[in-house]
Amino acid sequence: MKENAVLEMKGICKSFPGVRALQNVDFTLCKGEIHALMGENGAGKSTLIKVLTGVYSKDEGEVFIEGHNGAIAIRSPQEAQNVGISTVYQEITLCPNLTVAENMYIGRTKGVLQNWKKMNAKAEKILRDLDIPATATQQLGNYSIAIQQMVAIARAVDMNCKVLILDEPTSSLDENEVNKLFGLMRNLKKEGVGIIFVTHFLDQVYEVCDKITVLRDGQLVGEYEIENLPRIQLVSKMLGKDMDDTSDIRGDVEIYDDKGAEPVFEGEGLVSNAGIKPFDFYIKKGEVNGFTGLLGSGRSECVRAIFGADKVTGGKVKMHGKSVKISKPIHAMKNKIAYLPEDRKGDGIVGDLSVRDNIVLAYQVLKGFFKPLSKSQAYKFADEYIKLLDIKTASADTPIKSLSGGNQQKVIVARWLLTHPEYLILDEPTRGIDVGTKVDIQKLVLKLASEGMSVTFISSETDEMLRTCSRLVVMRDRKVVGELTGDDLNQNMVMKTIAGGGE
Repeated sequence: MKENAVLEMKGICKSFPGVRALQNVDFTLCKGEIHALMGENGAGKSTLIKVLTGVYSKDEGEVFIEGHNGAIAIRSPQEAQNVGISTVYQEITLCPNLTVAENMYIGRTKGVLQNWKKMNAKAEKILRDLDIPATATQQLGNYSIAIQQMVAIARAVDMNCKVLILDEPTSSLDENEVNKLFGLMRNLKKEGVGIIFVTHFLDQVYEVCDKITVLRDGQLVGEYEIENLPRIQLVSKMLGKDMDDTSDIRGDVEIYDDKGAEPVFEGEGLVSNAGIKPFDFYIKKGEVNGFTGLLGSGRSECVRAIFGADKVTGGKVKMHGKSVKISKPIHAMKNKIAYLPEDRKGDGIVGDLSVRDNIVLAYQVLKGFFKPLSKSQAYKFADEYIKLLDIKTASADTPIKSLSGGNQQKVIVARWLLTHPEYLILDEPTRGIDVGTKVDIQKLVLKLASEGMSVTFISSETDEMLRTCSRLVVMRDRKVVGELTGDDLNQNMVMKTIAGGGE
């Protein structure tokens, strides 16, 4: 092992049926180092962490831990814990109905023989040493998510952890809570604990980390000292686009000219309980615009606030210049706004229902369930949109779960088109579908806009956004940091704006 290293992973490979998730990845963590693991969705971060913690078995490669001779095999999370590797996830895995001390020692006590007084005193000392503002005998559920995460970290530290993995720990925290967590991370760094910090927040990486390892498409892009990797280069490495790639990738696609068109939707100071900063937004008739930014930047949270899918906690909304209230999805639907969610399986399709029932679902909600569609109407609508969108299905009665991902996506698009919206929001409509269907959906978006529909289009693939949108709202760390139109619609400007003006 390298001098001062607490963990080394060498040549790690992991495949799933049809997917090479990790290909010959190396990763080194030193004592007293906070090391960011960065990459977009599907880069391999989660797979690498799961291999390290014994959730997945690796296909090839070696893992070395300080204090052990030669490579070690980690076959379960318990074995990872035994060699000093602990993980704290974004979702708290402790028991809110137990006390802080009970959570810290759960699974390590001796039941009725446990010396509760001694356990509480030990927990209190650890909390004090780590400067965690909690009391050992208080119920954990009385504390904020940030404090609960700190208690999870305290539990890991008390189990002689050498490697602490923090997986998206700041996603649910406000600014003050993040600062408290960073204070704890710095204290642990002084104690010699190696910390792997998995996050999507660029500002936080540059505030607290010493090194960055970047993965892309299951491969190692590189390991970098924080001071040697400007933000613009980090974004470039994560997205896989060189800064000198100035080719016009929009091709000959005609983008709708919105000059003189009226705003269909206007939002001022919109904010929801999903943690986005207040933002202003508008879209004109026949315009295709989009929210862009790295994964976790707040793209989806913005459109969920527009549609009322998350609880809207502030801001004003106008449709065609008139004030309206949109605090829940049914309000948005009644104002002719439609929304295709990012999570197709979780929030989109109803797997056990037929293609026909999935298509007519939103239309039926708008009509009201006391005015059911006749069977002949439902078949007529389903057949019309199956033909219009070229949905590959044996019949309208086929259960939607048996369709391919791309055809499921088309069914959800059909569902919303049937409501005849003025404003259509598409969040990752082409994720996980084949290239041919991607092109179909892009062409459909431009066709709908040319007919006067307003469309907000979100995609992790910047190329796709540039081909489709005439205006991009750029997000970073849950706030709007810029807006690009005209000649500024290119890869370089997108990356510079995400990175913060080329810092």
